[in-house]
Amino acid sequence: MQDIFMLQGFSMSRRDMLKNTALAVSCLPILRQAKAEDSFRTIEARRGSLRLMTEPQPETIVWGFDGTVPGPILRFKKGEELKIRLSNKLDQPLTLHWHGMRCPNAMTGIGGLTQPPVSSGETFDYRFTPQDSGLFWYHSHVLPWTGEQLGHGLYGIIVVDEEEPPHSDYDILLIFSDWLLTPTGAIENNFTDRQTAMGIGRIGSLITVNGKPIPFEQSLTPRSRVRLRIVSAMDSRVMFLGFDALHPRVIAVDGMPCDQSFEPLRQTIPAGPGSCFDLLFDAPETEETEARLLLRADKAPDLPLVLFKTTREAARPQLSPIPSLPHNPLLPAAIPLQAAFRFDLVIEGGNSPEAKAASEKSGSSASKPDETKGQAAPPKADETQKPLQHPDTEAISKNAARKAEAATGDAPLFWQLNGKSQPGFSTTPLFSIKRGTTVTLALINKTAFVQQMRVHGHCFRLLHDLDDGWEPYWRNAVLVPPGRTKHLAFIADNPGKWPIESLMAARQSTGLAGWFEVI
Repeated sequence: MQDIFMLQGFSMSRRDMLKNTALAVSCLPILRQAKAEDSFRTIEARRGSLRLMTEPQPETIVWGFDGTVPGPILRFKKGEELKIRLSNKLDQPLTLHWHGMRCPNAMTGIGGLTQPPVSSGETFDYRFTPQDSGLFWYHSHVLPWTGEQLGHGLYGIIVVDEEEPPHSDYDILLIFSDWLLTPTGAIENNFTDRQTAMGIGRIGSLITVNGKPIPFEQSLTPRSRVRLRIVSAMDSRVMFLGFDALHPRVIAVDGMPCDQSFEPLRQTIPAGPGSCFDLLFDAPETEETEARLLLRADKAPDLPLVLFKTTREAARPQLSPIPSLPHNPLLPAAIPLQAAFRFDLVIEGGNSPEAKAASEKSGSSASKPDETKGQAAPPKADETQKPLQHPDTEAISKNAARKAEAATGDAPLFWQLNGKSQPGFSTTPLFSIKRGTTVTLALINKTAFVQQMRVHGHCFRLLHDLDDGWEPYWRNAVLVPPGRTKHLAFIADNPGKWPIESLMAARQSTGLAGWFEVI
């Protein structure tokens, strides 16, 4: 039984591939800073500005790595050492977390668990050799500020190229986010709102791709082969990504190669916050033909996220069938389940089903993106007459309150893991196991909301609901519907302290964050 996807059946030089990548992601910043004498590349977290609303509204004050949103693309060859120095020029404590990368525990960047947070004016050096090729992303991870930092733009893409990547004429990187803005274009600083934390989470009215309001437009040569890499940097939005006039095959999920490339069921991919997907598809073979990547919706028209249009050039020669990526030899061919350590993780809390329905009904118009350009709804006439203040005034005030809550442990808690709530990470692990142990984890969702739950430091197999099999891909996070249970299995082969937590940011900082230890 397939849970999310349905299987359906079954060279370019590195220089050419990188050339086309540069063309396809020209709107993303590339890290061009000179290396320091010790060969570390510095990334500076600082304020910047971003055009999110049309004039006459001002540009939005954001927080960005190197002052840009998204931050610079970090791209490495397989076997190349990562040496990055984080310099914090913001007021809040930060880290660099390498989302999806299996790395040494001391370098994974979980503030308060694996390293001290990097205070304002300080630096921290990250140094390790990525063991896996794939698509990943980076952001800060310091509770209770993670959601606020993500919501201000502190994220970027990281790619570790395969030694022999599959042929593609274009390599397109897309990172999606949504923004909750005031009528004058400032970021709404209600990151501690009680109903948001207890409900569906922070859903912005403006969706961006690579820091620009949707739709993103891309020209393609007819019948060219496209590698599309998608990252969701959403706070809480679960996206159902649909393809119109395209037939993509998924070749990797959460950075890890699939057992076989496959077509997603109904040409739709459910993408929870933090998820990553690599796809290959062939552009339409006729000139000036449009294809689309859509945000599917139940009760509203589909929203175009990306518009692909073929040029008037001659079509490329017919290509061979889309291949699968080579198996990652560092992942086990099989997981022995018979002698596994078994652990149930019960997720509780949040609003009641009745309150959930009322919240979703009242918030539906506020969270709905503009159906043509992804722009935030225009301000109401009376709202434009409100007095203006410095855009950081409210943020500075709330930041001081958040610091006091974090220091005293008085932050509000609305969610529980196995009956317990904890601000930040507890001093006691959920469980401790010896390195090399097989773990089967049951995620039991007793809440009224879908949960996106992540296991750090490892890749797992999603087990079938009705038999002993598993899905033909690896994951590091899974969507658990309300009232349902999902079972997963992994070999705990990475020593250290590793979070198990919600990827809905407001829930993460109000109770849904625990950890386990591999010794």
